[in-house]
Amino acid sequence: MGKWTRRAVIATGGLVGGTLLVGVGVVALAPNRLALRPDAQGGQLATWVRITPTGDVVAIVPHADLGQGTHTALAMMLAEELDADWSRVRVEEAPATDDYANGHVLRGFFGGALQLPRMLDRGADWSAFKLTQLLDFQITGGSVSVRGTGWYGMRIAGAAARDMLLRAAAARWSVPVAELSTADSRVSHTASGRSAGYEELIEAAIQLEPPQRPALKAPADYRIVGTPRHRLDVPAKVDGTAVYAVDVRLPDMLHAALMAAPVFGGRLESVDSATAMARAGVKRVVELEQAVAVVAETHWQAQTALAALSPRFGTAGHESFTSAAWFDQQQQTLRTERGDNDHSVGDVDAALVEGSRRIEADYRVPYLYHATMEPMCATVRIADGRAEIWTGVQDPLQTRRRVAKVSGIDAERVTVHNHPSGGGFGRRMPLEGDYVEQATCIAMAMAPAPVKLMWSREQDVRHGFYRPAVSARFEGAVSAAGAPLAWRGRFTGRSEGAAARPLYGIPNQDIRSVPMQSHVPEGPWRSVAFSQHGFFVEAFFDELAEAAGVDPFEFRVANLGDRPRHRAVLERLKTISGWSTTPRSSMDAATGLRRGRGVALIESFGSIVGEVCDVAVAADGSVRAERVVAVVDCGIVINPDTAKAQIEGGILFGLSAALAEEITLKSGAVVQQNFHDYPLLRLSEAPAVEVEFITSTAPPGGLGEPGTPPIAAALVNAVFAATGMRVRALPLAASAATLSAKSS
Repeated sequence: MGKWTRRAVIATGGLVGGTLLVGVGVVALAPNRLALRPDAQGGQLATWVRITPTGDVVAIVPHADLGQGTHTALAMMLAEELDADWSRVRVEEAPATDDYANGHVLRGFFGGALQLPRMLDRGADWSAFKLTQLLDFQITGGSVSVRGTGWYGMRIAGAAARDMLLRAAAARWSVPVAELSTADSRVSHTASGRSAGYEELIEAAIQLEPPQRPALKAPADYRIVGTPRHRLDVPAKVDGTAVYAVDVRLPDMLHAALMAAPVFGGRLESVDSATAMARAGVKRVVELEQAVAVVAETHWQAQTALAALSPRFGTAGHESFTSAAWFDQQQQTLRTERGDNDHSVGDVDAALVEGSRRIEADYRVPYLYHATMEPMCATVRIADGRAEIWTGVQDPLQTRRRVAKVSGIDAERVTVHNHPSGGGFGRRMPLEGDYVEQATCIAMAMAPAPVKLMWSREQDVRHGFYRPAVSARFEGAVSAAGAPLAWRGRFTGRSEGAAARPLYGIPNQDIRSVPMQSHVPEGPWRSVAFSQHGFFVEAFFDELAEAAGVDPFEFRVANLGDRPRHRAVLERLKTISGWSTTPRSSMDAATGLRRGRGVALIESFGSIVGEVCDVAVAADGSVRAERVVAVVDCGIVINPDTAKAQIEGGILFGLSAALAEEITLKSGAVVQQNFHDYPLLRLSEAPAVEVEFITSTAPPGGLGEPGTPPIAAALVNAVFAATGMRVRALPLAASAATLSAKSS
């Protein structure tokens, strides 16, 4: 290989197939095979740019397409620093190999808490990469694609490539680099009138030493970032050429339908395969540890044959479990156990005694289903000592590891073809890859034929990894002057850190978690812990405002302390929502509708989101959200159109859950089966949504998840304004009878 120089940090292998391949911290040993050396200077930045001989700029992105638009945003960040011609920019998803493990997501998760001296930042990036490589970590989630990969990787790769191209042109024309400029994928020398496209400079650029720390643009100089750009993935999704996992078709492919044990943890005890095997097209009945599958020539044949089976499953001792009993157990535990310390300051016991008014409240949220548009689906082929999988997941590299473990095939001989996902929301994370393992086992039984396993909607609803059902208990006190004095919070489940803490300056706080776990599988759901704790914290803080006799908006502003960005969000929200200019509650005598307005403020995933919700409560207790206004400070906005869409989508996602969504269990099994008994918000029920962004030059925060946490609290706070009733348990539909009595 010769000498390992600083060029090894960024230039990856010179001309690979006639293209300039640029990354950071890697060296190409052969086409499509990247290897790292411990002595390479700088750290691995697992985002890449490839410039082709025809002048196309290809962003190679280590994140999945879940419909969130980050592929386009990351390409914009790359193109901005590269001064690329946006019309010639395209995106490819990085392959599922450990060379593309994504250490940048760790910087994204830690955000401002991981600000390092410049002399250490590359070493930290290197260490993060090696850790994620060891763990097979190539994740999409936590709203870290832009604030992690984009901010710490894509920008630097683009700036490094631009620097190399500039110096290549300077050498060719014997002019100083300072006399050159770049725009639209060309380098120009105005004094002599010469210019060259990036593709003309590839061969010379690859010979140059890359900059260790390439110069990055100031936000004031951005020409692409901050401007609305059409998403690169949308045309194929509109014209039908996009291929999702459910669309995969392979020669000689078979289809599998599966029925899992109704009670989680239950095992398959027996099944008579004769009925299914007698049906046309059926190839085999495959018995798994906790499920049974039918493999046939078509999906319909497999599904109808499966319905004819009468398998017997065990219950693993969970046959008496019910949701109601689980909540009762949680509340009893919160009253009797002190819990593990999450956050403590001051003396809460003394402050509760000193307060002029003390309040208590119990809250709870149910299990929630992810409700992805595309049910769980994977196609697997086991042949010639290799495994191939076609699916849509949020961590293809971890998926490769799981397939290797199940099949016994070395990971280097496992290929993951990751497709766009019809919704993810956390359900397609690696630890929730049960369907991938099932598909692998079935394919092993049918080798060498490829087998597509597609769950029915009923299977999907009843066998998810649900958002946890959590209870919380609060005590609080306010002073005679109307200031919050004490806050005691207890909640079931694991420690949730910042999600469980109020934003406000309360001098005495004691927040504790009480670990509790049922047999029900739990997993991340959009905005993770902030979805439930955002509801708990902001709804109870509203109760403190009521106890203090202070307007809930003013109560929040007055107690923000040294948080100017949060205050700016609230002040702008107050103006555009009409909080002070229109009544907070009213009664429509003609229709019998009671109207109210509520507010909530949450910081999550590096972004600050304030939301005001206007509701109408009918005489029958049904609640309709009529209008939601959101103000967002997410730092630099990369693509305004996508940013707005993500906040809008997050609001509607959370609103749907707060109004009517609920997974309940009886006799240890999920009761709900499909969308007839797990109702989602319909278009006709959606409120008007207005979103405004605070202009900022701060590093970007997340957008895929932060729109969700405030809406449930804003909703119930609005219901209180309309009816005078505090709703402390979701969904609101379960409180319709009580709200009806209150309204009447």
